[in-house]
Amino acid sequence: MIKYNLICVDCSETFDSWFSSSKEYERLKKKNFINCHYCGEKNVKKNLMAPSLKNKSNRAEILKNKKFKNTIKEYQKFIKDNFKYVGENFAYEARSIHYDEKKNSKAIYGKASYKEIKELNEEGIETSTIPWIEDKNN
Repeated sequence: MIKYNLICVDCSETFDSWFSSSKEYERLKKKNFINCHYCGEKNVKKNLMAPSLKNKSNRAEILKNKKFKNTIKEYQKFIKDNFKYVGENFAYEARSIHYDEKKNSKAIYGKASYKEIKELNEEGIETSTIPWIEDKNN
């Protein structure tokens, strides 16, 4: 796992984001999948940051990161075992459940853009976003 400090060129906000590797960051950036946590725009780039050096003084931080990754894996397992995966249709499926078309539907998880999540929240449809670690990187 690697953490980058990112900056939005449009709104000038900075934020941290975790990636499974530097190659994964580059892959997501190339596909235009990285967006600002504040305004949703995709004009995001790496911000200046100090390197993290592994030494005796930051062993606790390394262990904390491993614990964080294991916690995310536990959440993912729970979600996969108890929720229905709807892929890119998350916004549509969430609306269907909310507006009673599928009243007895199983809870769902999937992918949605920042814009879709914002629209769902504006409609009163509560959503949650969690970091997701792809299986091949576990």
